[in-house]
Order: sequence, then structure tokens, then C-alpha cells
Amino acid sequence: MPDTLTLPITHGSVTATVYAPAGPSTGTIVLAHGAGADQRHRFMVAVGESLAAHGLRVATFNFLYTEQRRRTPDRLPVLEQTWRDVVAQLDGHFPDGRLVVGGKSMGGRIASQVLAAPRETPAWRRVSGLVLLGYPLHPPGRPGQPRTAHLPGIDVPVLLVQGTRDAFGTREEVEPVFRELRTRVDFEWVDRGDHSFTVPRATGRSATEVLDGICARVAAWVEG
Repeated sequence: MPDTLTLPITHGSVTATVYAPAGPSTGTIVLAHGAGADQRHRFMVAVGESLAAHGLRVATFNFLYTEQRRRTPDRLPVLEQTWRDVVAQLDGHFPDGRLVVGGKSMGGRIASQVLAAPRETPAWRRVSGLVLLGYPLHPPGRPGQPRTAHLPGIDVPVLLVQGTRDAFGTREEVEPVFRELRTRVDFEWVDRGDHSFTVPRATGRSATEVLDGICARVAAWVEG
């Protein structure tokens, strides 16, 4: 069973869930949820369990609005400060080994914004990689509203996992943007996958198979 931690943050407190690795691990990955669900969503739980089975220590957490059972995401400064505070708190629990951050959709985007800004604390200076599980390049149907201005400030390696038919950013839209970054960017394309990595039934791939393939790639990337 995963462990639950209560983490004090600037604006209150949030809950984190820690999935212990299956065997020795040299890496910890901290993941944040997307805008429409909290860390208890089946996707986040499945990712946490699968990455742990692949040998990573995994920590997920709630943003303040989901911790308080509100539907509307917090303002950007609160979301970013929550990320900063959570990593600072978890750094004390897991002081050794590689530390990588990321998340699903909005959770990963906010992590990228924090990494693009000056990293002023020892905990964030420890962060050595960013994993984006479905980057929301723009709102669906609104490519003229890109969320890209901060990306050139990222100076750690990036693994971007993206469905090729993601309404928040298809491969044709996302790949050129991330290839222009000055840092190393690796891609894992989910063929015919949408924003949730769901693929058409005709592909013959189940949701479990797709997700396990993603997690195997993420674990190998973090450890490597």
C-alpha cells in the first residue's frame, strides 16, 4: 500500500501519496495531476503503481483546489508555489538519488513553468529532468493561444509523452516547438492516442498495454 503524507505549504496543506519502488531505486519522480482530476484519479494511481513496479519511487500530490474539493484550478501563482513547496517538503523525505518532476497535462505544464524560472531553492536545483504526460500546447480548438512562451527557459532534459491526435497539441504542432528548445528533448509518441492516451479499439492495444508501455519508457528515461 502506498504511504500518505500531509505536506504544509504556503497556502495551507496538501496530501501526497508515495509509491515505494519494487527493489532498489536511484530515482524519485514527483507527478502532479491534470486540471480535471486529483491524484486519486485512476490514471494517476495506475501511473504511480506502474512506475513503482518499474523501479522508481513515485510521489503524487493534490493541488490546493483539489485538496479542498473545489473544481476551479487555483490561480497560476498559487499552482506554481504549491509545486515549489511540495518539492521542498519531499526533498527532506528523499534527499538522495535523482529527482525528476512532471505531471499530466496542467500538472506538467505548471512544473515546466517553475523550471523555466530561476531555481532559487536547493530542492529545485536538485531537479534533473522533466516528464510531460500530454503537454497542453493550446486549449482544444484554439491553436492561436499557445502555452509556449516560458519553454525556452527550461534547462533540464525533457521527456515528452504525447498522443499523435491530442486535441491539446498534435505531433505536427508539438514536435517543432520542443525541438527548438536548447535543452535535450526526447519524445514518446502514442500512435493515434488522444490527450488521455486512449487509442482506437481497432489498434488492438488495450489501455493497460498503452499505459504500461509509457511507464516503461518513463522509468528507463529517468534511470538512464
